[in-house]
Amino acid sequence: MGAYEVDIQEDGVATAPPRRKRPKKHLSTAQILLYTFIAALICVVLVFAAIYASGLRYIKLQTEIGGYVKFFGTVDGEGNPYKGDLYYSDGTTAKVDMLNHKVTFSNGDVYTGTLNNSLRMEGEGTLEYSTGDVYEGEFENGVISGEGTFRYANGDVYEGAFLNGAKNGQGVYTWFDGSTYTGAFVDDKKEGWGVYVWSDGSSYSGEYVNELKEGTGTYRFANGDVYSGTFVADARSGQGTYTWANGDEYIGNFEDNEMNGTGTYRFASGRTFEGNFEDGVLVRDLGGDSGTDATDGTSAG
Repeated sequence: MGAYEVDIQEDGVATAPPRRKRPKKHLSTAQILLYTFIAALICVVLVFAAIYASGLRYIKLQTEIGGYVKFFGTVDGEGNPYKGDLYYSDGTTAKVDMLNHKVTFSNGDVYTGTLNNSLRMEGEGTLEYSTGDVYEGEFENGVISGEGTFRYANGDVYEGAFLNGAKNGQGVYTWFDGSTYTGAFVDDKKEGWGVYVWSDGSSYSGEYVNELKEGTGTYRFANGDVYSGTFVADARSGQGTYTWANGDEYIGNFEDNEMNGTGTYRFASGRTFEGNFEDGVLVRDLGGDSGTDATDGTSAG
């Protein structure tokens, strides 16, 4: 027969042969992965499009002093951060509300004031610490710097200059008991010239080094005694003059707050001793009264 064959049934009617079914095609693994990737990509694009349309943004800002600040939240009409979360490169986190000029840190501190372009505290503002301390004044690059007032939770108050978060420069520190220090600070410590007035009325005006009286100064006691001279490590040491409230006076060398070394002791009555002193007592009178107690029962401070 030819190329085309037909079946002849018993009744003599010719019928065409049955068609063969084509086997179903199966997707390869590569195709499945490709289609899955395309679908996922479309979903991601749609999600980001929805986020963008809602005003949410992710912005990473470099700071002037190094490091960065990451912002995630809503922006205003110009694309500037408006309200959201802040993530600092030092690990600190916070929430920012530009409408109310407020930043709430994760440790409970709250700042209200102006911010710079990297969303750090800058200019005038108030920082309320979770401890109860409050600072009002100037900030620079996220830290206290400039003139301001720091009110401590215990009642102490400092008014003056700051630099990099510490008292630096001229200022006045007032303790809760009424004592005051007016003078120079370096890194939170009294350093340089200053005047300390205690609540009992005693006072010191002179030089400080690392919180201690060091150098020349004058200490006025509450009972009326006065010492003017040198100090070493917070104690009267070196040359100085001690004047008692009753008029007695000693001019000479001191060591560890006592008359030690060569000096002259003058009583208010006019009697004078010149000699060597040890722990406040005349041990050798260069004028011939050796062994006499020049203090006559009175000691220096």
